[in-house]
Amino acid sequence: MLLRLMELIVPEGASDEIGQILEDDNILDKWNISSNTHHTIFRILLPAEHTERISDLLSNRFSHEEGFRIILYSVEATLPKPEEPEKEAEEPALTTEEEKKEKNSERISREELYNDVTEGTQLTMVYITTVIFSSVVAAVGLMQDNVAIIIGAMVIAPLLGPNVALSLAATLGDLELAFRSLKTNMAGIMTAFLVSCIIGLIMHVNPDISEISSRTTIHISDILVALAAGSAGVLAYTRGVPAVIIGVMVAVALLPPLVTFGLLIGAGYWLLAKGALLLTITNLTAINLAGVVTFLVQGIRPRSWWEAEKAKKAIKIALAFWLLLLLILSIIILYGS
Repeated sequence: MLLRLMELIVPEGASDEIGQILEDDNILDKWNISSNTHHTIFRILLPAEHTERISDLLSNRFSHEEGFRIILYSVEATLPKPEEPEKEAEEPALTTEEEKKEKNSERISREELYNDVTEGTQLTMVYITTVIFSSVVAAVGLMQDNVAIIIGAMVIAPLLGPNVALSLAATLGDLELAFRSLKTNMAGIMTAFLVSCIIGLIMHVNPDISEISSRTTIHISDILVALAAGSAGVLAYTRGVPAVIIGVMVAVALLPPLVTFGLLIGAGYWLLAKGALLLTITNLTAINLAGVVTFLVQGIRPRSWWEAEKAKKAIKIALAFWLLLLLILSIIILYGS
């Protein structure tokens, strides 16, 4: 059971009302700590999947109060071991759709997810350098027909973060996050393309090598792999588990065809390069489509109603765009084959 420690700072007079809100069967323990700044500090131990609901309740009631703040900590361990909340023998007959989603959800809170995802949108020299290194390693692996080297490139490729962030931005209707994730994603893609293109110019590229030739053609099964990769990447973030291994799967769907495209362009194999480009675009589309759908299934929604209205429009646009693009690409694949 993933645990979180929520630290809540409220004005002194709000203690009684806070106590009523925290009378929740899913809260494992709570402590009241007096402060000398006319505020009271509460510490609340609870399962990670309930932090969003509790923080929303508290924010809706106290966000206008001066000094109000919620701080969330990840709990590695606690002694004695907390007992899991007992489930009622009979569930209430009437539950809203949102309540049903919450009961079936085992994800971390919206705010924690947002903080984790936005870290992957930072366009830094470390990000660009890592993309360069992974592209060089992938290019060498492709030219040597060496699967082990290609997998090594996937491990260091930082392509999961920007794509998950783009899907989350569409789900929440966050234009700022969408812009940052697009900028970082495009910077990574262009860097990988330019590096592989330069390598293709200066080194001999044999297009008949199986690791290269297999990425110049595309099948419907490739779309299924990309859809699974996008969904798995989002699940890794929403469950609060390390996303490194899942990131390898996303990188497998994106980096090898992208590097293959660059190598073939650099070597002058224009017709073959079209197939690698089509595979790259198809995988990118499928990953983002799966990401948006998985966020929706996980119940990720904005907190306030006016943000929710904006998010609905963004979701409709994103789903329509990715579905239409994937449909066009699927027709091209089927017609081309």
